[in-house]
Amino acid sequence: MPDFDPKMGKQVPPPPATGRDGEAGPGQGSTLAKEARAAASHQPEPQKGGEATPSVTSPSIGRELSALFRDMFRNGMGWPMLRLSAAILVVLVANMFGQVRLNEWNGAFFDAVEKRDSASFFHQLLVFVVIIAVLLALVVAQTWLQERLKISLRKRLTQVLLDLWLKPNRAYQLGFMGESGRQPDQRMQEDCRLFSELSTELGVGMLQALLLLVSFIGVLWTLSGITTFTAFGREITIYGYMVWVAIGYAGLGSGLTWLVGRPLIRLNTERYAREADLRFALVRVNESAESVALYNGEDDERRSLDQFVEAVLGATRRLSGALARLTWITSGYGWFAIVVPILAAAPGLFSGRLSFGEMMMVVGAFNQVQSALRYFVDNFPKIADWRSAVLRVATFRQAAIDLDHANAENGQIDVEPHPQGWLSFEGLSVALNDGSILIEDATAEIKPGERVLIMGESGAGKSTLFRAISGLWPWGSGTIRVPPGNEMMFLPQRPYLPLGTLRAALSYPAAPDTFGDEDVRAALERCGLGEFVDMLDKDERWDRSLSLGQQQRVAFARVLLHKPRWVFMDEATSALDEENQASMLALFENELKGAGVLSIGHRPGLEEFHTRTLHIRKTSEGAILLARPARHAVVQKPKLGPRWIGRFRRKLRPSYPQEG
Repeated sequence: MPDFDPKMGKQVPPPPATGRDGEAGPGQGSTLAKEARAAASHQPEPQKGGEATPSVTSPSIGRELSALFRDMFRNGMGWPMLRLSAAILVVLVANMFGQVRLNEWNGAFFDAVEKRDSASFFHQLLVFVVIIAVLLALVVAQTWLQERLKISLRKRLTQVLLDLWLKPNRAYQLGFMGESGRQPDQRMQEDCRLFSELSTELGVGMLQALLLLVSFIGVLWTLSGITTFTAFGREITIYGYMVWVAIGYAGLGSGLTWLVGRPLIRLNTERYAREADLRFALVRVNESAESVALYNGEDDERRSLDQFVEAVLGATRRLSGALARLTWITSGYGWFAIVVPILAAAPGLFSGRLSFGEMMMVVGAFNQVQSALRYFVDNFPKIADWRSAVLRVATFRQAAIDLDHANAENGQIDVEPHPQGWLSFEGLSVALNDGSILIEDATAEIKPGERVLIMGESGAGKSTLFRAISGLWPWGSGTIRVPPGNEMMFLPQRPYLPLGTLRAALSYPAAPDTFGDEDVRAALERCGLGEFVDMLDKDERWDRSLSLGQQQRVAFARVLLHKPRWVFMDEATSALDEENQASMLALFENELKGAGVLSIGHRPGLEEFHTRTLHIRKTSEGAILLARPARHAVVQKPKLGPRWIGRFRRKLRPSYPQEG
């Protein structure tokens, strides 16, 4: 995930490499730089002939929703949501008829009160109990169905975003897409929750308001009758005048609400972004608590976190001010709505055209109509909240799609299967994500069983080359031909240990039950982790409870279980002592003999283990890849030379069961 720079006030992408080398070499211009820069920045090259590039406009809310729901309903996955929506529609229609019947009861009840008819009064009370019982059952059913629809909607939307995010290499590359591709945790947790909950609540509420509007506008029109009054010496006749009063009052409130509350959409989006930054900063400090404590960096972290907190508070203050201004409109509108229908219906009552019960029916129908029409007023803050959630989800989805388009349309490294299952580089140039060249025109071929070491000074591009082989780093040109994917395994400097049991960490990426218990225990013993044999099924944060050296040995045990034919290591033994490094490298002399190995490292003794060395050397045009033989036996051997490795080969007999 990109890091937040409080001084810059924005998110910045991580450096292109994370190994000890820090492979963020600047590189210089070359024949490839222009093409690589366009590919890396995801921008089309300027058009020739002075033509201006058309401006890009953000999609409308309709297009955003259409794209999201199209993805959610693809392959028939939307049927559960459709069934729940249909059930809610049936309940809402039944509720509409119940509300109309309740309004009719309102007139009969108040007529009985006006006439002081006790028999009719108590009869209407019994009718009221029946109507309320039915409406209560409908409301409970609507609530249950609505909550189930929220769950179904969130489940499907989260699945869609996870599918987009966890396509091969995309989760890593989205970190370089800037604002739109950052904070995937918030997009798939908080924003998906808001989208599903608010979409359901607002959608059901809007449909209910529409049904009540359609049903009661007819009632109000009929009860309003014809109103005639004189203005400026002319007699004016209005049909269904109460309908027009309700429409005018609701229109005035909606217009004022839009004018005053429009900034809420932007302010909600800003608040969620700042909240996500704060959450990321807190998690980062928590995950790095040991390093912070060793540096005595608590005060500095506090100062940094104070800036994140202040950013959240500032965004919240701006939002609260906008909400306060909007409350003048919404609350005032609500208070005046108490007397407006009575004032509008009073002439009919005073003229004798309406009975008291009929006036109460008019007032009830007016309230239902203007309540439906004022839905926008009452729910504008929620609508603004929903709109910002839609925007964040939609832009994240679009960032994933744009990444694919950029990689497809612009120059990039072609990663293709090797016809003989070997590894080769053909005219390979590797660029940074800003287009500057790291490695220029590299060509080499590695055959099965070879053990090749890549060396070079820091920033020369070794780890970036490692990522390019895996397909993780597409920026550059040329071709990398690789063995079949199921025959390769990559060992970064810090191995990934998933949440769950140690058995799951050893089997990753396969399922925990893929390997037999004896094989798993033997792999642990062989890699010097015998003390954890009885903890295989313990659920723990192994990435925190194990030291980095132990984690690296877990990675080698994982290799031992999967038995890949090709192993790629990027400083994979950097945290191991001399004996453990020799033990792990001896795997390729014994249990994994014949496997091709490509290593990046600086540790003494690595050159003697490998059969060939490729050296990356920086030049003014970028780094170049040079081949030179590995150093072998000389008169004075270094401390970690062949004799040292051979001693441990004899000492550590293979205890892991051999295949065949």
